[in-house]
Amino acid sequence: MSQLIPSTTPLRTFEDHTDVIHAVAVFPDRRRMITGSRDKTLRLWDLETGVILKKMVGHHEMVRTFAISRDGQFIASGGWSGELIAWHGETGKPLQAIGTAHPERILTLDFSPNGTVLVTASSDRTAKLWNTKTWHWVQGNQLHCMGIVRSVRYSPDGEILAVATNGDINIFNCGTRERVAEFKGHTGRNFCLAWTPGGTRLLSAGDQKDPTIREWDPSTWMQVGDPWTGHTHTVHAIAVNPGGTLVASASEDNDVRLWRLSDRQIIAIFQHSDCALCVTFSMDGKHILSGGNDKMISEWEVPDSELAQESNQILAINATARNAFIAGDLSTAEQLLTQEIDTDINNHTSYANRSLVMARMHHWDHALQDAIKSVTIQPSLTGYISKGIALCGKGKLGDARKELDLAFIFTNEDPKTIRFLLLIKAIVIFNADQHEEAILRIRKLADACPNNDTLACRVVEAYLHVQLGINALNGARYDEATDYFTAAVKSSTFSSNLDIHLIYEDLVMLFGWNLKSLWQNAHQKLCNALRQGGKLEEALGSFREMMNIIDETTKARCFAWSIAFRQDCSAFYLPKGDAAFTASNYDKAIDLYSVVIDLDFANDTVFANRSKARSEKMLWEDALLDAQKVIELNPSSHIGYQLKHKALHGAQRYNQAIRAFEVMLTKLDSAHDMQIRKLREHYISPSEVERDIRKSVDVQLDVTPRPVRLFNTTTGLLCDREGQLHAFKTSKEYNELLLSLTMKYADLRMERITEVVATYFRCAMLSHRWEGREPLLHDIKDKVVYQLKAASGLVKLQSFCEIVRKAGLHWAWVDSCCIDQQNNVEVQKSLNSMFAWYHHAALTIVYLSDVPHSSKSSALAKSAWNTRGWTVPEFLAPKVILFYQQDWTLYLDDHSPNHKESVEIMRELQDATGIDARALVAFQPGMRDAREKLQWASKRATTVPEDIAYSLFGIFRIQLPILYGENQQNALGRLLQEIVARSGDITALDWVGESSEFNSCLPANIVSYAAPPCTLPSLHEDEIQTAVSSLRNTVAADLALKLYTQLDKMSAPRFANCRLRLPCIAFWVTAQVRQGHGPVQEPAHFTYGVKADGLHDLEITTKDTLIQFVRPTLQTFLLVRPWNRCLLGLPDFAELHDFGDNTQSEDEDRTMPGSSVEQEPVDSESHSRALRLIARLGQPFSAFLLAQQHSGEYKRIASDCTIIAQIRDVASIHNMMDVRTLEIL
Repeated sequence: MSQLIPSTTPLRTFEDHTDVIHAVAVFPDRRRMITGSRDKTLRLWDLETGVILKKMVGHHEMVRTFAISRDGQFIASGGWSGELIAWHGETGKPLQAIGTAHPERILTLDFSPNGTVLVTASSDRTAKLWNTKTWHWVQGNQLHCMGIVRSVRYSPDGEILAVATNGDINIFNCGTRERVAEFKGHTGRNFCLAWTPGGTRLLSAGDQKDPTIREWDPSTWMQVGDPWTGHTHTVHAIAVNPGGTLVASASEDNDVRLWRLSDRQIIAIFQHSDCALCVTFSMDGKHILSGGNDKMISEWEVPDSELAQESNQILAINATARNAFIAGDLSTAEQLLTQEIDTDINNHTSYANRSLVMARMHHWDHALQDAIKSVTIQPSLTGYISKGIALCGKGKLGDARKELDLAFIFTNEDPKTIRFLLLIKAIVIFNADQHEEAILRIRKLADACPNNDTLACRVVEAYLHVQLGINALNGARYDEATDYFTAAVKSSTFSSNLDIHLIYEDLVMLFGWNLKSLWQNAHQKLCNALRQGGKLEEALGSFREMMNIIDETTKARCFAWSIAFRQDCSAFYLPKGDAAFTASNYDKAIDLYSVVIDLDFANDTVFANRSKARSEKMLWEDALLDAQKVIELNPSSHIGYQLKHKALHGAQRYNQAIRAFEVMLTKLDSAHDMQIRKLREHYISPSEVERDIRKSVDVQLDVTPRPVRLFNTTTGLLCDREGQLHAFKTSKEYNELLLSLTMKYADLRMERITEVVATYFRCAMLSHRWEGREPLLHDIKDKVVYQLKAASGLVKLQSFCEIVRKAGLHWAWVDSCCIDQQNNVEVQKSLNSMFAWYHHAALTIVYLSDVPHSSKSSALAKSAWNTRGWTVPEFLAPKVILFYQQDWTLYLDDHSPNHKESVEIMRELQDATGIDARALVAFQPGMRDAREKLQWASKRATTVPEDIAYSLFGIFRIQLPILYGENQQNALGRLLQEIVARSGDITALDWVGESSEFNSCLPANIVSYAAPPCTLPSLHEDEIQTAVSSLRNTVAADLALKLYTQLDKMSAPRFANCRLRLPCIAFWVTAQVRQGHGPVQEPAHFTYGVKADGLHDLEITTKDTLIQFVRPTLQTFLLVRPWNRCLLGLPDFAELHDFGDNTQSEDEDRTMPGSSVEQEPVDSESHSRALRLIARLGQPFSAFLLAQQHSGEYKRIASDCTIIAQIRDVASIHNMMDVRTLEIL
């Protein structure tokens, strides 16, 4: 082979850059070129005129590399500093300045064939994948390489990414991102990569240590043949022409070399004046464009000899006729060829070509005549081809085979021509309906092709499979059609934008094939076959796969078909989605509606139904997106806003939900359809609901007793009433309520509001023992309790609030810091309300600070909490109570919701307090059993003395002024006075100990009630009957009835202004004798023997000195029996609620023996009732010893034990006739 002479004179140059040009590429539109330079710019050029269309400025450092998407929509450029910019492919304007994509320089980048992914690679040894819709790099979409990355290239089908690093070549699976192969490549650095158009070969080039091109087989990743040698320095770029037959390489040795791929021979050298760094082919493959250190792009012409081979044009025909032939304008082609024949009647080529035109027109006789004429004039390749095709058209396959075999004589043993002729023969056999033989021939030819140049074979096989598939589809053999189209798709693994129509013009000319749309047609037919065969999911899968792969240009060509296909699929899936929705199968409905929507054939109804289904599955954000789409598609309808309201409501975006609802009401009001306007009548506005809620809140807060201040357990802030209202209005509960009650069902609405409001404002109370320094109001006001520095009292407060929050309650109360201790009015109101607060609380938590973790039963009884005065109402009042130990774990590990339902805990508390378990569980405040309630508190202690009385106010349902500083006796006296005054119950007067300064009938200390009340034996019914029988013979009936009437008319006790008006039966003390001191340990007490009219003698021990017989002063003493209406045998006195007004004086109330009392006529029943009373009066009773004062009132003489007295002779009724009301101080 003669030595090639380098060409140094380009056809033309493109000059404007001011520094080295690193990259060049031609757009798919064939009209424009782009270049990138060290001068920090890119330039768009018009290839025809050489004019600069756009200077693209934006990089801060040199532009090292760029790439154009296959459809020309995007340009991406990488800079030396790691900077990445995306540009609009048509205008050259920046789309996205991504910024620093890599910490080091970007050396290479490439778009995936479908343009959805951009890969960038850098000297930082990584390759990153970018989404071209968002231009975001997704974390994790990064390939770690073993060295500096010099080149990245996607395979034509997009399934493989080849990465060349300094040390090796890595092959990655694009679907899994896994490295599937790794090999050394070149002995030096691997510098650049390129794929052949069919993806059958990967080419690589090396640096100055190994400036060769190597060829790699993707099926084995083994090197094919020997390295391509010729360059003497680093090869910076390699490019493959569109036909896949030629390779151009640019090197630092200043040369651009043109290689023939089939034999790896250099066929031309183009020499720059300096280093050549970049190279590409024009889209028609006729020119090479290269640049480098000479700061310009040089355009070189590919040798004509190679163009002829590269174009695959084997049949000789003038260009005008060829173009008409290819365009399908057969009549024009016929006219042109006829003119040639008329000009030269012996032009055998023109006869052969006209024969081919006639064959295309199915004029077989005429075609055969022209073919015979051609070979008669001069046998040739085209003549025998035309004759074989004509004979096949006439059904003479055997003769056609023979003529085609003769054509081999004229191939000059050129492999390319031989392959072409073999393909034609296979096609002719196929057209004669010998399909299997034809396909087998093509596959054998592909196997035999040198260097696996199988593109032509795969194109033909794909086309023939499409034809077979179309036949099967027309015959409704859908599975068979699917198999054929699938085979066509698999065999047509070339890219959708590979211009095979131009590469194989002779096949287009001979058979009229539409190779432009082969790839597209195969995929479309496959989708149709699957759909018509009922395999909708597979059809959609194939459709999506196709649409993901193709570029925008191909999508535009597919537009009409795509609409029809999607419409057909939608028509199938939509009714199934509706059926699933109706059947409440929301998951299935969502999937089916999603298919319809993905097909881009959904109206607002489909989006509305999917929004409803997603809402049913609580997929709120997805439902919201669908609602927004409904609004976009049908903005005048209320439905979109209704759905938006529901989705926002579910997503707890309440303010937005309210606005959406209000817009919905506006849409209903303005609707043209009367039926739709009537729907407005079913709704009320949020403002109306808000008014109803506020009314309910006011009622709840005004009627239900609750503290003024409460802790918000969510925020940890102490809130007054306004703060609580604000918290409610910003709460989830409020917004849920507001948004869920917009339908006009007033009764149900108010019932629901009342329920939610009551639930939200439930609170928990703390019962505890104050220890050390408890936090007060000023310590925690306007502070978040959870954020305060932990101290003893604060830890308790924080733990309590946290426990309450976990219990689902929003509000918590602690006595130490929720009351303003400096505000007397607030203190008074709080203490008088406290019992009611605890009673109406949802939960009371008792904190036992001295009960350690895992304590056994009895620890509660021993706790100091059980000795405090205020804890009595705090465990009696609540309905629900929980006991917590020192570490805030539940006592006895009892996780029941209410410890008042725990038999074990209530039994322990009963034993510790003496309070019956039934009262502990269901205590009712009031006056009943006052003496027993006083005994419960008798052993309790309070830090402030008056609190022992104040703590009992709620138990007796009493409200009195709180007067700290009045002293304990006065506080207790006021309480007892109120009990007696309001109830008439004198059991509170049953005590032993020291008299109170408030009133002598009251004790000075609550401890006086510690002893059980005096319980005397009562008569059984038979004993009463026996006594009555005896008394009938000894007691005059009129006297008995008179006594009964006197006692029946007695008023109830009255207690006011420290004076007790006590109805009683009085017995005059006639003698008392001091018998000596009391026990040694009580030297101040004296015992007296006492005699009284009508009573047995008795002894009294008291610390008072009785001076009745000490002259000259005499003092009157009475032993009295406080009158109790129970002795009448009538209903319980405590059950009578109206005792009337008793304002009579002692003299008016006193009835002496012989005084006149109006009597009713004596009858047997009245007589018996009176005698029964006398029998009861004859039993022992608890008496008071009273001493008359100078002013005439009396004082009670306190004794160390209960004074038990008894009538000496029950028959001597006159001894019991001194019935009076005494005023006691």
